[in-house]
Amino acid sequence: MAKDKSSATPKKEDYGAQQIQVLEGLEPVRKRPGMYIGSTDAIGLHESLRELIDNAVDEALAGHAHNVWTILNKDGSATVVDDGRGIPIDPHPVYKTSALELVMTKLHAGGKFGGSAYKISGGLHGVGASVVNALSNHTWVEVRRDGKIYRQEYERGITKTKVEVVKESKLQMPGEVPPTKTGTTVTFTPDDTIFQVTEFNFDTIKKMVRERAYLVPKIFFHIIDRRVEEIKEINYYFESGITALVEKINENKDPLHKTIKINKHQGEVEVDVAIQYNNSYSENVESYVNVINTVNGGTHLTGFRMALTRAINNYGRKIGAFKSENDSIMGEDTSEGLTAVVFIKMPQDKIQFEGQTKGKLGNSEIQPIVNTIVRESLGVHFEENPADAKRILEKVYLAAKARLAAKAAKEAVIRKGALEGSTLPGKLADCQEKNPAVSEIYLVEGDSAGGSAKMGRDRKFQAILPLKGKILNTERARLDKMIEHEEVKSIIIALGTGIGDTVNMEKLRYHRVIIMTDADVDGEHIETLILTFFYRHLPEIIKNGYLYVAMPPLFKIQRGKETKYAYTEEERDQAYKTIGGKGNINLQRYKGLGEMNADQLWDTTMNPENRILKQIHIEDAEEADAVFTMLMGDEVPPRKHFIQSNAITADLDI
Repeated sequence: MAKDKSSATPKKEDYGAQQIQVLEGLEPVRKRPGMYIGSTDAIGLHESLRELIDNAVDEALAGHAHNVWTILNKDGSATVVDDGRGIPIDPHPVYKTSALELVMTKLHAGGKFGGSAYKISGGLHGVGASVVNALSNHTWVEVRRDGKIYRQEYERGITKTKVEVVKESKLQMPGEVPPTKTGTTVTFTPDDTIFQVTEFNFDTIKKMVRERAYLVPKIFFHIIDRRVEEIKEINYYFESGITALVEKINENKDPLHKTIKINKHQGEVEVDVAIQYNNSYSENVESYVNVINTVNGGTHLTGFRMALTRAINNYGRKIGAFKSENDSIMGEDTSEGLTAVVFIKMPQDKIQFEGQTKGKLGNSEIQPIVNTIVRESLGVHFEENPADAKRILEKVYLAAKARLAAKAAKEAVIRKGALEGSTLPGKLADCQEKNPAVSEIYLVEGDSAGGSAKMGRDRKFQAILPLKGKILNTERARLDKMIEHEEVKSIIIALGTGIGDTVNMEKLRYHRVIIMTDADVDGEHIETLILTFFYRHLPEIIKNGYLYVAMPPLFKIQRGKETKYAYTEEERDQAYKTIGGKGNINLQRYKGLGEMNADQLWDTTMNPENRILKQIHIEDAEEADAVFTMLMGDEVPPRKHFIQSNAITADLDI
């Protein structure tokens, strides 16, 4: 990655105590931890570790560190090590206290506020280390500078020792973390009186670190878990940065061309973009500012989308690809099959986020910068690579044709839905309640189970939509084909949100959408098809926590007039004991919902007082995207490999 010449890295001797600025003390942190780390649950716990990792990443972004280690220790603590310059330990010229102690014990104290030590950073407003210290039972820091090792220890944010020179590191891990001449080691034990959860999750940390490894190329990231008997270690290093990320996302998706890489500076802003189209119909665009994932986009993403549409239109007109002057590609046409990463690096003190979660970039000046750089760079790339440009044009032109066809079909659907009113298509038995917050709809496999569900439901707040057979695989279908499919169309009309560019979540008629299928292979396939539809076309329903899967019982255990239902094999075995062993017991294994009458379906699966619902979440969008592509896409080899690899773990019902 090209260095930002406009923000030259300060010399080593420039990074001293004079670069550390102090704004306030730590008292508020323990009183209101949620204000600083978002929450005190597992998310807040990992946010604390992320802050220390990002401090190390900041050293790498500034060009001083080449390795970042994240270590999970047996005693429940976590350690982050870098081989950067090391936090300054000399006395601050104003506060007359070691710069290290200021960084660790004073809120808003750090090199990110001085304006020269760090030009860009991803830490939590520069307060990460001190906030983590305040929320820890015990913290110790070691700094390697000037050929010496300096150490200081703290308890719940309060200094317990002076900055001392020690002979050897407290981190005794030979071979795992080689000694470096300079750098910082921070170890903290989360305070169990603050955090609801104090155990770190290896997979969560792996995802967090991997994401940063893509964003900061040519830096070695190491994760070491010492809590297990056989020490686990994972290492990440990506030479090509976000290009590698785009190609990872597009794995098994039949890319149309080599990744287009754009990297340019304008003033203090660096724009780094990677683009690659594939043969799928879904979009996967990620955006970042420094190392912060802007999950809600912002001005940088708006500028990118404008530039992409304009560049494709300009090239299409230039080569005469459009039949008339009025023909053009719209923004939504360019999203079909698009995978891209938009990564902006800019001075940390100039970033403006909308809201406290850093989910959306608000800097208005970034939009035209990204727009200009991406539009001009794509124009040059299309001129120099006409084959790439032609494939992209063909892709978006087909998307435009599908959009027009879908628009006509959609209008017909909307008209039909409005005319039919309460007798919506798909045999929908609607509920009496009009408030979406207390209304729910069951998407039920088959007419037989649908009939039982209609009779057994509480019609005041429960709606039933029976679905015939297996719905369309929407992973492989365009919007126009989707809308023509009767069962998919019924779901769209029943929900009321619209589809595609007309989606309006305020029109959603139910805040519980419950998938209810048979507990067999066909039922699981239908469930997967419905989940694919929601993930690809109505992800907002999942993100808002509105999508559920019903859990019907697997067994009915009966002895005389006494009946129990079991949802797992363990519950079945327990039920045997509860109702008197195995003598004269009738055991029924339910294969389908249709085997239950209306009363049984209500008692076991639909009654809010005792039913079990599984809420659907998207914790790792990238992983979910890859799994849906692999299971539901056109490429057979990855799916075959998955089946062969996991067949031994399958629970077969023969």
